[in-house]
Amino acid sequence: MKFAIVTGVSRGLGLSIAKLFMEQGVHVFGISRNKTDQLSRHAADNNVIFKHYSCDLADNSAINATISEVIAELNEQEVTGLYLVNNAGVIEPVDQAMNIRADDIINHIQINLTSSMLLMNAFLKKATMDDLLFIGATVSSGAAERPVDGWSAYCSSKAAVNMYTKTVALEQDERKTENKIIAFSPGIMDTDMQKQIRSSTKEEFAEIDKFKAYKENDLLRKTDTVAGVLVDIITDESSVINGKIYNVTDYV
Repeated sequence: MKFAIVTGVSRGLGLSIAKLFMEQGVHVFGISRNKTDQLSRHAADNNVIFKHYSCDLADNSAINATISEVIAELNEQEVTGLYLVNNAGVIEPVDQAMNIRADDIINHIQINLTSSMLLMNAFLKKATMDDLLFIGATVSSGAAERPVDGWSAYCSSKAAVNMYTKTVALEQDERKTENKIIAFSPGIMDTDMQKQIRSSTKEEFAEIDKFKAYKENDLLRKTDTVAGVLVDIITDESSVINGKIYNVTDYV
């Protein structure tokens, strides 16, 4: 049986990713602060396992405890392949760098980067020890590739995600494993994060008018569409390119 571990499953892209994995017969372990009954119902409809793990990704001790719980559950299952999707992330703080508080930077890096690294490291090791094929993906952003006024934390954390991805992929290539580590840029979607962006002031975020126009002109993609691209990439295992930063715009 194949299992996917997905963070941020209570809403938005993470919810869509979890549902689409289920529809392909993949069992799902969801990690998020809040639980949604939608996924339990969807799992039952698709005859797959779903377990939710409540975890605050801003807390390393909580992350480590959740990793231990998930591994214990995996040990009880007949696992033939393991996927990880680090989807959870935050956009805030949105402001000029000189105005951002230290605590907000630390929290941002913890959620967007550190938690993803901890989860990837742990489940890659678990899969390696159990001789399972592992495919790990972390949601990145086009902001990893260009500076955006007001997004110093977000651009930096996503750029770090991309380099981390390439480095771990290199390590797997050097050891001639079949494991694949990728990142995925989902583009602009109709999510709560976009609402947060649009609630910024012009002083905090210089491109605010452009992002409001995305919504007004119906240019934001549906999360199901974007999730479908990522799930198709991951589940087409032999075609996954290790270390690649995939972009949704190459597919839709």
